[in-house]
This record gives sequence, C-alpha cells and structure tokens, in this order.
Amino acid sequence: MTPFVYQSAPARVVFGPGSLAQLPQEVERLGARRALVLSTPEQAAQAERVAALLGERSAGIFAGAVMHVPIEVAREARTVARERGADCAIAIGGGSTTGLGKAIALESALPIIAIPTTYAGSEMTPIYGLTEAGLKTTGRDARVLPRTVLYDPELTLSLPLDLTVTSGLNAIAHAAEALYAHDGNPITALMAEEGIRALADALPRLKKDAADLDARGDALYGAWLCGAVLGAVSMGLHHKLCHTLGGSFNLPHAEVHAIVLPHAVAYNAAAAPQAMRRIARALGGANAPARLHALARELGAPTALRTLGLRTADLDRAADLALEARYPNPRPLEREAIRTLLQRAFDGSAPS
Repeated sequence: MTPFVYQSAPARVVFGPGSLAQLPQEVERLGARRALVLSTPEQAAQAERVAALLGERSAGIFAGAVMHVPIEVAREARTVARERGADCAIAIGGGSTTGLGKAIALESALPIIAIPTTYAGSEMTPIYGLTEAGLKTTGRDARVLPRTVLYDPELTLSLPLDLTVTSGLNAIAHAAEALYAHDGNPITALMAEEGIRALADALPRLKKDAADLDARGDALYGAWLCGAVLGAVSMGLHHKLCHTLGGSFNLPHAEVHAIVLPHAVAYNAAAAPQAMRRIARALGGANAPARLHALARELGAPTALRTLGLRTADLDRAADLALEARYPNPRPLEREAIRTLLQRAFDGSAPS
C-alpha cells in the first residue's frame, strides 16, 4: 500500500432526531455563558427557537448571514458579538450561516456550535471563505472548525425540495473531488464513496416524499461524510470554479455546484480513472460524469448556468479568474479546455 498521512479534524458530533434539545448541555460543555445565535434573515424563526432554548445563556440573534460571506457582514457580526459579550456563537442554517460563524471565529477565536439545516457539509471543515470587492478568497484555519455539530434531521424537514436536491448535490461534489485529491488516502476514499452512496440513495427518496425522516437522516449522514473528507484534503478545479462563479458573479452556491460538478469530473476523468470507478460505483452507474448529469436531471436540479443569470460575456472572465492562482488538480489546468467546460455548463450540455 502507498504510504499516506491521515489527520482527523477534532469535532464532536451529536446526531439524531431531536438532537436540538441537547444544545444547552453542549453550550455548557464548552464552558460558555453567552451564545450569539446566527442565521440568515429567512431562518430567523429557527434562530429565535434556538435563543429561547438557551434562555439566559442567549446573547441574542444576528440574522444577517448571506451567501459567500461578504467582508462587511462578517465585520458587523464580529462587532455585535463583541458588544454583547458573546463567548460562543451558534450557527443554525446552511453554508452561509456556518461561513459567517467561521468568519467570526477566524479573528475572535470564539468557539462555534453548528446546527446544519441543509447538506452543505461546511460544518465539518476548517475551510472558510470571504468575499471582498467581488472576489471570493478561501483559506484553512483550525480556529474556524466548529467545536460541536448537532445533526437533527427534524430541522431539515422544512427545507424545500429544490434546495434539498441542490444542497445534496453540492455535498456529493465535495466527496467526488476528494476522491482524486493529490493528498487523499484510503480513509478519506472510504468516507467519500460512502458519502456519495448515502446521498445518491437518499435524494431520490426525498423527491418522492420530502417528509421522509429516515431519508433526511441518511442525507445528513452522507453530508457529514462528504464535508469531513473535504476538510481533510485539498480542493481542485471544481471548487475553484464554483468559488469563482459564486463570489465574482453572485450566483447561488449549491446550484452552481450541482451544475458544474459533472463537467469538472469529466475534465479530470482520464487523469483519475480509479476515482471515476469509485464515483460511478457509489452512484450505481457505469460512467461517473454521465451518471452525475443524469442524477441532476432526474432530481429536477438546474443543469445550465445561464438559468442562474450568468451571461455569455462572463465566461471568458470566469475562465481567467479560475486560472489566477494555481492549485493541485489531476489534469493540468488548460485555459481553453476550462473555457469549453464553462460553455458546456452554461448551455446545459451533457459532460464531455
């Protein structure tokens, strides 16, 4: 066997229906006295439920999280946390809220408790992202990794089906790219394949019945594994393209991942045959890029960037931005090939 290094991220996971009720004990376990609750404006009601559950330990609510974590929002949230004497932050929601919690932790070192209500998986990674002047930058820092994650499938029951699907495909993207990461290893490969399998099994069940609590739990389990492997290995072309498209053109995060994934996998297919076999096996198909594209269509997910508001005139700039900083990828980064990839994703063509 090829030698490898595997380092697990230190995180505590509380999993199962009704897990939210254990939040006060988890806050106490961290030694925290005042917890600021974070959410998007749309999830303010869930934030209020969390604050009520905390009682005297609540430092109030900051319901200003938005996509791609604009630096201005991060600074405002840090100020609110400081002014209210918060010694802990609780992020309830998807990747936008978790990302805001990470932005607070990055400078203040406040411990974060994450309560995911989507399948983003970012709660399991030390990866953070900030957008400033139209450019999204990402980094890794152990300080931003949530100390505790509460996975309560009941909290995902209200997630609309379209967001359920795109969020799940976003999670699959984490694991797919982890399978051909240059610093992957047998442990992350096992987790990645199982995460893809769990989500590929759960999402069609949720399309039939969005209130299927067992399927919601299986999807959260898959998202946990997919997020964990993303946090353990390097990101490649797929994530770079999605961060570029999201941060520079303000496109919705999960939808972009769902659209770009089959094309980014196809770009790397010849250079990563073993990864392609594992992805295909997890999906129950023969061809990884084709099966990913078909799954998105079967689930009713968007398959064309043009439907998200991207313009043809944006494609050249997106290709250029994706090449500004070099990063590990199985296939060398070729500008014209990436521009072709973006065109196919823009049009909604099958991956090639």
